[in-house]
Amino acid sequence: MKVGIQNTAEILEQVHQVESTLGLKNEACRSKFLIHPYFTSKVFLFLHGFTAGPYQFEPIGQAFFNKGYNVLIPLQPGHGRSGNWSRQNPPPLPTDIQIYQQFLLKWLQIAKTLGQQVVIGGLSTGGTLAAWLALEHPQEIDRALLFTPYLASRYSLLDQLIKILPIYFEWFNKDASGNFGYKGFCLKALRIFLQLAGEVSEKAQGCVSAPILMVCSEADRAVNLSKQQDFFRKVVKEQPKSWYYCFDDSLHIEHRMMTKLEDNDYEELVITLAKAFVESDLTWVEFEQIAKQITQGQTYDQIMLKLNFDGQVSQQLSAMMTQSFGCEDLKCINPDS
Repeated sequence: MKVGIQNTAEILEQVHQVESTLGLKNEACRSKFLIHPYFTSKVFLFLHGFTAGPYQFEPIGQAFFNKGYNVLIPLQPGHGRSGNWSRQNPPPLPTDIQIYQQFLLKWLQIAKTLGQQVVIGGLSTGGTLAAWLALEHPQEIDRALLFTPYLASRYSLLDQLIKILPIYFEWFNKDASGNFGYKGFCLKALRIFLQLAGEVSEKAQGCVSAPILMVCSEADRAVNLSKQQDFFRKVVKEQPKSWYYCFDDSLHIEHRMMTKLEDNDYEELVITLAKAFVESDLTWVEFEQIAKQITQGQTYDQIMLKLNFDGQVSQQLSAMMTQSFGCEDLKCINPDS
């Protein structure tokens, strides 16, 4: 196994060398690899969002690295390049979803050389890709962390425009803090993810996936919350060890939820929730029972005694209960209601 790790270290170094020749926008866009000098029980493979970069997963990546796991956050194809991008000269984002899928499968194989179990995670379109992998290769994935996955736009009219218009689009928050990625893109580059979202949703019907954690927010104005909930209903029916969690609108946690740099003051809650899921075997029914009891004011110890979950609940789940459900501004939304 040491030989495998050494070979992988050489591959990762080659990735950095290639990126040095690409002319990246800045260091924030460079692939991030947090690797211990040994094979770990779990290895995390994180996928950043559309037009963004690996910087989005640095905080959570560092948190899992500190827990003793290896972490890979590769720069996705066509992203992070320096250039005078505009309507006449759009950034070189792929318009063929197979480029992303092949990229993901390649990194899955790399991840398997660094850890016994692979945990895949992604934000937005990265979450869509992670969902695809969890459904297509569930036997190779231990857990999937979907942070507000892009399954449809908040407004159906926008989806219709994405499907038919060949125009260049600029983000409304292109100058927001922490935005180190592209400020605009051709809609056809996003269209492929909308198509993938449809395929993923259809695949979830009657297909057993790897256990999935879906983290959403009511304040997210970019994606369709009901589509996310519908997808979770399909997933949990076949994979009961999946969880769903939605931040309340009052917390103002928007689409870019992974870092304080991108205006999420509750970055630590996202990380703690992910830790709890990764280190627990609780089913959705059990998780929901605990959440309801917490919101009714019972203490964690009382709940554990009543529901007899002592042997199943990790230390991280306890921490998440204290930080999250003890706050009136946070709630767990039941997608079955």
